[in-house]
Amino acid sequence: MPTSPLISATTNKSIDAPIAKKIPHKMEVHNHQRVDNYYWMRDDQRSDESVLAHLKAENNYADAMLASQKPLQEKLFQELKDRIVKDDNTVPAKDGKYWYHSEINGEQEFSNYYRATSFTGDNKVLLLEVNERAKDHEFYDLGDLSISPNDAIMSISEDTDSRRIYTINFKNLVESTDAKEAYLTDTLVETEGQIVWSNDNQTVYYVKKDLETLLGTQVYRHKLGSPQSDDILVYEEEDHRFYMSLDKSRDESQIYICLHATQSTHYLALSADEPNGEFLALFPYQEQHEYHADKLGEYFYIVTNYQAKNFRLMKASIDQIDDISNWQEVVPHREAVLIEGFEVFNNFIVVTEREQGQIRFIVHTTQGENAGHHYPLSFDDPCYFACLDENPEPNSTIARLYYSSLTTPDSLFEFDLATGQRKLLKQQQVLGDFEKEDYQSERLFITARDGAEVPVSIVYRCDTFKKDGKNPLLQYGYGAYGITIDPDFSSQTLSLLDRGFVYVIAHVRGSEMLGRQWYETGKKEHKKNTFNDFIDVTKALVAQGYGAKDKIFASGGSAGGLLMGAVVNQAPELYLGIGAHVPFLDVLTTMLDESIPLTTNEYDEWGNPNEAQAYKDILAYSPIDNISAQHYPNILVTTGLHDSQVQYFEPMKWVAKMRSLKTDDNLLLFKTDMDAGHGGASGRFKSLKEKALEMSFFISLLPD
Repeated sequence: MPTSPLISATTNKSIDAPIAKKIPHKMEVHNHQRVDNYYWMRDDQRSDESVLAHLKAENNYADAMLASQKPLQEKLFQELKDRIVKDDNTVPAKDGKYWYHSEINGEQEFSNYYRATSFTGDNKVLLLEVNERAKDHEFYDLGDLSISPNDAIMSISEDTDSRRIYTINFKNLVESTDAKEAYLTDTLVETEGQIVWSNDNQTVYYVKKDLETLLGTQVYRHKLGSPQSDDILVYEEEDHRFYMSLDKSRDESQIYICLHATQSTHYLALSADEPNGEFLALFPYQEQHEYHADKLGEYFYIVTNYQAKNFRLMKASIDQIDDISNWQEVVPHREAVLIEGFEVFNNFIVVTEREQGQIRFIVHTTQGENAGHHYPLSFDDPCYFACLDENPEPNSTIARLYYSSLTTPDSLFEFDLATGQRKLLKQQQVLGDFEKEDYQSERLFITARDGAEVPVSIVYRCDTFKKDGKNPLLQYGYGAYGITIDPDFSSQTLSLLDRGFVYVIAHVRGSEMLGRQWYETGKKEHKKNTFNDFIDVTKALVAQGYGAKDKIFASGGSAGGLLMGAVVNQAPELYLGIGAHVPFLDVLTTMLDESIPLTTNEYDEWGNPNEAQAYKDILAYSPIDNISAQHYPNILVTTGLHDSQVQYFEPMKWVAKMRSLKTDDNLLLFKTDMDAGHGGASGRFKSLKEKALEMSFFISLLPD
């Protein structure tokens, strides 16, 4: 196990690590008994004094142990902050007759929102002063802004508790002036934060939260000017495997209720011109049919996995949408290409694809003399992340795309869809001495133990890297839900690269980096592939000279925190330090408890442990159930007391159990933000302190 001579310098011997009391709690399922000594830490109300006292003791201990790192933390925080342009704005985007953009200035934590009658800002009006609304709250999240079809009213959703439970208010944009903001009396509480407007400009739909499970289970119709108590329940979903959201079609003729389980999708639709009508299934539900549908003019367009593991793009006329056998194929299924999405324009469709892990965009011409022609949009870097940006106007012949790579700051391009010609609208400025040419990125494939080729993205500073096995290396991973972590730019990572670190993203199984199969072989009974991939990447990179074997670090959050927990149980000797953030560590107990938010609709991801085989599969890797009496790396764990995704007590219990079993003197530190949730601190500067904390933790562990 690598150790650091600086550990003694960072250790305050005058304070003892908090030792949690043990109250045995027996759990027996499938004739298998487990004893959880820390089950008492669970408190759904977050008000139990003994729980809060222990969290505060952990915070005090962490602060004491990290006291000598404070100057480095502050130095790193200032570095991160100094790279950010203080006065900045987004490029205006046209939606209807107005151009919308945001601005942020000076020490402001949040962007303010504006609209104007031209791209250049004629008749600019402040829509929302976000910093003013956030100033009295320790946590603030602006969930969504939505403008009525006639541009007269704006909805505003806000979360001030970090539980992702939003309150929605409405502002009259016509009556508002610089001196007066005309807010309506309407207030909608306990919502998911999203609303969709009907075309009458008076009726909105929203999703109501279940305050116990934190799932959105009900859709309500609200008429402006009436109290929420008069709202009409228009749909309720009793199957808690599904997440619920709302959407409006590209041509604004349809309102959708979208139900998404891990492996199944279902849409219900309503004419946006008939707000009092009934939501009906867009087409019959089929188990394990996943799709995304949109409508423009006379056709629905559907990306679907029906008889297509990696999806294909189909279309159907309005009168044929309810029968899949009548759908027409636009882009066929291909074994090596994953279709991730699309944007439909009057004369074009832009399809987002991924092959061998790399995103690309194919423009399909649908009208005119070039109908049927298709071509790719081109970028310069061999390895990058890009996505369709705001393109609210379907009649446009221009599409905006966001672009970034490990060495290229965030960029906004505009493409002429008829010619493919591109224009750079804006590239995010990085203050200081940043020069793109000082850094180099690579893309490798590492062979895992079962022969799978794992994609790896790497970046380093050219003048500090010789591939001689001397550099510290930080490896990041996630690997769940089919979410792909693409290689994009981070000005924060520069502080590590400039200190000689190599930064690595291991695109392990559980993502869709290499298509749908890459996801399916990294979940449920195959979940161990995710952990094995990560470990095998670490070993290979050390063997190939990318990192020093005694200077290897790893980091992950949420499901990536589960990855960290599993990796340190399996191969603790590989890592000097670990960062685990809002980590999902008590998988088996959580997945057996349907009262915990989000449990039931995670069965398709992890398995349902009420079934004997799934129980056995999860037990084999669940991080808290596999802690043993062995040496562990130095570990920094962070969470938020109000986390709605991974409850605070998961890392709390995990740290307590590890303290009682681990056989080393390495650091085990646990910090809880008593005001934050799953996303951490709110605001552009506050969140940098969390990043500086982890980086200083890693840097201070390095041997001389």
